[in-house]
Formats: sequence, structure tokens, C-alpha cells
Amino acid sequence: MDQVTFQPAPQWTAPGPEPVVAAVDLGTNSFHLLIARAKRGRLEIDEHLKEAVRLGAEVDADGAISDAAIARGLACLDRFGRRLRQACPTAVRAVGTNALRIATNADAFLAAAEARLGCRVETISGIEEARLIYLGVCGDLNGDTRRLVADIGGGSTELIVGEGLTPLRLESLPVGCVSLTQQFFPGGKLDADALQRAEVAARRELEPTARGYREVGWSEAAGASGTVHSIAAIARSAGWSDGVITPLVLDRLTAAITAAGDLARLHLAGLTEDQRPVLAGGVAIMRALFAGLGIQRMRLIGGALREGLLYESFGRLNGSDVRPTSIRDLAERYRVDIKHAERVEATAQSLLSQVAADWSLEDPDYANWLCWAARLHESGRAVACSGYHRHGAYIVEHADLPGCSRQDQRNVATLIHAHRRVLPVAIFERYPQPLREKLLRLTLLLRLAVLLCRSRADLGHANIRATAGDRSLTLQFPAGWLAVRPLTAADLEEEAAHWQAAGWTLQYG
Repeated sequence: MDQVTFQPAPQWTAPGPEPVVAAVDLGTNSFHLLIARAKRGRLEIDEHLKEAVRLGAEVDADGAISDAAIARGLACLDRFGRRLRQACPTAVRAVGTNALRIATNADAFLAAAEARLGCRVETISGIEEARLIYLGVCGDLNGDTRRLVADIGGGSTELIVGEGLTPLRLESLPVGCVSLTQQFFPGGKLDADALQRAEVAARRELEPTARGYREVGWSEAAGASGTVHSIAAIARSAGWSDGVITPLVLDRLTAAITAAGDLARLHLAGLTEDQRPVLAGGVAIMRALFAGLGIQRMRLIGGALREGLLYESFGRLNGSDVRPTSIRDLAERYRVDIKHAERVEATAQSLLSQVAADWSLEDPDYANWLCWAARLHESGRAVACSGYHRHGAYIVEHADLPGCSRQDQRNVATLIHAHRRVLPVAIFERYPQPLREKLLRLTLLLRLAVLLCRSRADLGHANIRATAGDRSLTLQFPAGWLAVRPLTAADLEEEAAHWQAAGWTLQYG
């Protein structure tokens, strides 16, 4: 994993009278909607809706989510969307996790999901999921004790070692209770051999990172989300413990599962109906974590991904946004010329401010993508000067950037890829309209900003006027400005030819 500068949980105070925020978690097993408000600097949950959608339980050989699972998911989001419209929250964050990270038809589902929710749905990486989980559980942590936090989800398992509010090590293992259940317990058959093989499979995923976690160390272990809640509730109901998970609890639970022999006969006090189908897979992962990391006790902890989304939303409302820090850290890691990147960013911002209304680029997301692309457009030079725009695009799309969704990173990467040389119109065809047109327009602004800053000297960009048409842009320079910059004038002539080949018009004078 690339080195990442992690930020502590945002400290916030309510901007105005009790702003309402909402979080939607599109998990592999369940969908959640949380609506909350800030009261006296604390998060108070007004409403929590949960449905066991099992989005990742029906995936075909080509990696596509089944029509039936999609229908269940969209029906759930219809209900969530109606509730969101009634609540009128100040801000909404909706994210998809492992099932939507890997599904081949994820884009089509996301478009339909956004229509039902009425907001953007982001897909986040496993590392970002781990960061948000830790942020979500921080409200249930006291003191600066170093802790291991585990969250066994439907399609992945997140592990975090943190101290106080700061995560020190993050990992996302590509194994979850839904995926393991599908692989090792088909038809609901539960036997000791299948549980053993499932545990070995989970340990194989854990092994490459286990040593690093053991070396970092922790004073206590805590678990969040559905599987941990189920195991703790069963242990408490059976009188095996007060809810603390231990190796003895796991042994007794394993014996109870194998004694049932079949999912239809698995009935345990404390086990909810939506967790029953995936319990065996979750227990196998938990046993792997205990064995591979040497855990002796794990307590249940409140909070999870969705609470992390709420905390981050409140932070952004108060100007505490981790994303600019992530962009800065990546720029420093790849030895970007920061002063030059700042000039390009300022120029791009100036151009955008003048054409945003005419080109329908007023959403803050567009300004963010353009500014981040300006800051990182030369990151690929650390790989090679030749074709550095392609190297930079790859770095940005695949790096772990706290706070950024996969869509954010892909969009910024597209701008970087297309910011120089021939305008690669085909690269935008993977996007649906109207996003395709918006990204192309942002790319044109970035290309101009880079071109106008070619001398790496202060530009005086505030004196350059931009006027936008439907598929055209006109630049008006101060008198004599181009005459003393013949190389920039030559670049503009070449750029105008690139625009013309793509069906656009660039005029200047």
C-alpha cells in the first residue's frame, strides 16, 4: 500500500441551527440510511433505516449483479429516496462498497441509484472504507489507547490500528461474509470441513498483512458492524460471555453451526434473520482474524462506515475537508513543482469562474476536479517525462487518496490524461451524458491553463477574459500581451487546431 498521510477525525461545530445530514451505505449485504443532526457539538441520530438487500449474493460468471438483486436494491433506494426528500437534509453522502467496486454492471446500477436517491452515489476503495469506518467508531472510543478495529462486511473485511482519533494502519481484505458463504456453503449446507476450508481461505487473504499488524501492536481489539454484532448477541444470549468475543465463544459457535448441519435448522437466540444466511462465512473470517493476529478478546463497538460518512459531512460543512490534504500529499510524494501547479490552478479557476454559468459548470464538484487536476497534472513526470500525462493519470486513478471516491479519482485522471497533445475525444466516451460533456469542457480549461502558464512565471491571468459559446471559447488578452509571448501564441495556434479536430472552436486575440 502506498504511504498515506492520515488525518484525525474532523473537529466540528454546527454551522447554523442544527444542520441535518444523511448517509447512505450501499453495502454488499445490507443498505443503510442514517439521518442525523448536530446538537451541542455531538452527532445525534434521528433515524436509521436498514434493509438486507444482498446485492453481492447474486453475481453471475461475468461478474454482473443479477437483475433480481438490482431490483431489490433499487426498490430499497426508492424508499430511502422518499425519506430523504421528506427530511430535506443539508448534505447527503451516499457510497457503494465492495459489491459495486467489482461488479461489471456497477455503472448502470449507480446511475439508476442516483435517480432514485436524488444525489450522487460514490464508489469508495477498500482503504477509504477502512478510514471512514475508523472515523465512524471514534465516537465510541475513549482516550488514546492503541486499538485494533475489525469490520467484517459482506464483500470485504477492513482492519484498522489506530491511536485516539488517528488511524495508523489501514487494510481492506477482499473477503466478506457474503462472498465466503457463496463459495463454501452453497445450498445452505453447514459442515465442519466447509468451515475449516473457509477459515483457511480467509487466513490466506490475511497472511500478507498479519505480520505488519502484529508489529504495530495494540492494547485492545474491537469489532464493528453486522457479523460482530451477531456473534456478540449470540454469546450473550447463550450465556457464553457478556458479549465479549473470545476463542472459546468462537469454538462454541462453530460447534453450534456444524451441529445444525443446514441453514434451515440454524436457529440461535440473538441471531437476526437477515444475518442468519451469512453467519457461517462471518464466523470463519472471525476465526481467521483471531488465529492470524493472535486476538484473545474482542469487544463490540458502536459506529461504522455510515457514521463515518456523517462525521465527514459535518466536517465538510465546517470547512474541514481531508481531500485537499490528500491531493497535496500526493503532489509532494511525486515531486510536483508546487509553485507551477498553483499558477496553473489559479489560471484554471479564473477561466472557470468566467464560463461556469454558460457551460453549466457551477457545481462545486467541477471546480474541485479541475483544481485537483491542475495540482497533479505533472505528477507523472516522476515516472518519465515522455508521456507523463498518461503516467499521471494512472497514478491519480489508482492511488489511495483519503476522502476521494473512485469517481472523483477517475474524473481527475481523465482531465490529466487529456490535458496535452492531441485532444483524445474517445477517452470521454466511457462517461454518460451529460457528465461526458462537462468533463470535456473542464479538460479544455485545464489545457488552456497549462498552455498559458508555459513560461512557469506569474501570468497575470486576471486580465485574460474568457467568453464561452455552446462549443466555442474566445480569449481576449490585454493589448500587446501575445506580442511579447510568441511561443504562447504559437501554442494557441496549435491548440486551436486540436479543438477544431474535436468539433470545437478556440478564438483568441
